[in-house]
Amino acid sequence: MDLHSLDPLGADFIHLVTEAMKLAYADREIYLADPAFTDVPLQMLFSEDYARTRRKLIGAEANLDLNAGILPGYEAQHSAMMNALSRLSSTDGAVYEPTMAHLARKRGDTVHLDVIDAEGNMVSATPSGGWLQSSPTIPGLGFCLNTRAQMFWLEEGLPGSLAPGKRPRTTLSPSLALNGDGRRMVFGTPGGDQQDQWQLLFFLYTACFGMGLQEALDAPLFHSTHFPASFYPRSCSPGQIMVEESYGPTVIAELRARGHDVQTSPPMSIGRLTAATRDGAGMLRAGASPRLMQAYAVGR
Repeated sequence: MDLHSLDPLGADFIHLVTEAMKLAYADREIYLADPAFTDVPLQMLFSEDYARTRRKLIGAEANLDLNAGILPGYEAQHSAMMNALSRLSSTDGAVYEPTMAHLARKRGDTVHLDVIDAEGNMVSATPSGGWLQSSPTIPGLGFCLNTRAQMFWLEEGLPGSLAPGKRPRTTLSPSLALNGDGRRMVFGTPGGDQQDQWQLLFFLYTACFGMGLQEALDAPLFHSTHFPASFYPRSCSPGQIMVEESYGPTVIAELRARGHDVQTSPPMSIGRLTAATRDGAGMLRAGASPRLMQAYAVGR
């Protein structure tokens, strides 16, 4: 698919990226788990043959299904996970980021930082703790699950079932990008299940469309809430996307005409991205999203 030919602020781009993300997140539900306990078929998932079959599923209209691929040898795992997911609520109310809706009333949240020192060492980190205000109390025990433990399944036989010593799935995704010409970039954001989505858009803005660092951080953002949330109770809103109004009424109307359930957010209200780069000559650059007036870029 010729991504480079699209307008990064247009409906075609938003539709294509959204539909691709739906397919990827559907596969996450089936196959992502601690590889020390579960065989995770990365080579098959990342193969060009598999990507080719998945690309064929992207059409002109919004897909409202959770369309996970069935890999050879993993048919029983696919069936077990889809059965477990079918028992979840598919109504509105998914919690895709533990505290985003309560920033004005409650202190504390995931943070993100990107650091480059004079020698070119680079760190991308997304520290995140437990959220008592959003972690469910275990009936009969009286204490809360850690936020990341919410991502375990409390029934046996699933890739993500709770087990001693097992690592839960996590939404934390601090990122590092490398270019063959010597450029390096660290970037990331708080935001639960939105982290990968906002970071993907930022990366595409810079890598595919040549936007400058701050230009890409200031560009409009969107995210999907189509797939099951990582956080309890794992509810979802099929076909729904959250779009900043700065994309404009024409783009929003076209997305709705394609079957997307478009919810709008005020301009500059989605995402909290930061990024820092070092080029082959050692020049350092950094940028921070002005959204929510929380992030800063500092150099010395």
